[in-house]
Amino acid sequence: MIVKPIISPKDAAGRIKEGESLMVGGFMGCGSPNTIIFALKEIGTKNLTLITNDTAIHDLNTGTITGVAHLIQIKLFKKIIASHIGSNQETQRQMLAGETEVELVPQGTLAEQVRAGGAGLGGFLTPTGVGTEVANGKQIILVAHRPFLLELPLKADVAIIKAKKADKAGNLVFNGTARNFNPLMATAAALVIAEVEEIVEIGEIDPNDVHTPSIFVDYLVKAEQPEL
Repeated sequence: MIVKPIISPKDAAGRIKEGESLMVGGFMGCGSPNTIIFALKEIGTKNLTLITNDTAIHDLNTGTITGVAHLIQIKLFKKIIASHIGSNQETQRQMLAGETEVELVPQGTLAEQVRAGGAGLGGFLTPTGVGTEVANGKQIILVAHRPFLLELPLKADVAIIKAKKADKAGNLVFNGTARNFNPLMATAAALVIAEVEEIVEIGEIDPNDVHTPSIFVDYLVKAEQPEL
């Protein structure tokens, strides 16, 4: 079994290049790769396309910021694809001001787009969004006289994800709701960097407990930042 390189947060952030698409795992900041996020904030790589479930929390009144919101605050993204921005007032401000393109996608559709990207599918049919703005510009296919939208897969140049534990081969175990989007995104990017809280020897994780197999992981980063 191949041992995966353990790299520094700065090295991980440096592998994300200007103009690339970036998947960031986590759900409202829970399960976000904060160590890599802070390293990328320090480097300041711009013109990225963000693919994420939500843009975490940024309360302009209290100054509370979590997860990927730290990167949105300094405008690293030219485009954001997400299902929820309701807890990030800065994302809303940038969208309304025309500073950042924001594409809102129903949450289940977004998850399935990422899954389809990882599975190598050409797309999928869903009734979600039919008759709404979500359908604008999309192909509608009738199945048993019922309209469905053809949704296309989503892939990324890089995915940064967060796991509770990894062995040195890169097999990952996620904690609780951190399994939301992190395992999906690990399958759908050309380069996958996993930030983990604990790294153990190969064989110390029961194969039945592995959520993401090592074949999907390219690099490991030891977590330094707490959940924020």
